[in-house]
Amino acid sequence: MDKRYKALSVPEQLALRLQAIEEVLAHPEWTLQQSVRYLKRTLRLTSAELARLAGVSTKTIQDIEQGRSEGTVQTLNRILGVLGLKLGVVRASPSED
Repeated sequence: MDKRYKALSVPEQLALRLQAIEEVLAHPEWTLQQSVRYLKRTLRLTSAELARLAGVSTKTIQDIEQGRSEGTVQTLNRILGVLGLKLGVVRASPSED
């Protein structure tokens, strides 16, 4: 956990995890960059910690967060997999065409 925050109990950590999942699912309009940033901040993780949990490099996390990379489907599934989520395909609404 990022040292800028005080340590949380296990129930508090679980509550943050559930909050992060619900927020990401509630905002399908968020870009992947926004989603990764939100997850990292909400879970109180550094880029290095999120990278370790997801099994990707710290540079990959930083590149996605800073908009230098969109990331591959495999990479994003690894990052989202930290919360038990994965990318999916949905039909675009007519206003999105």
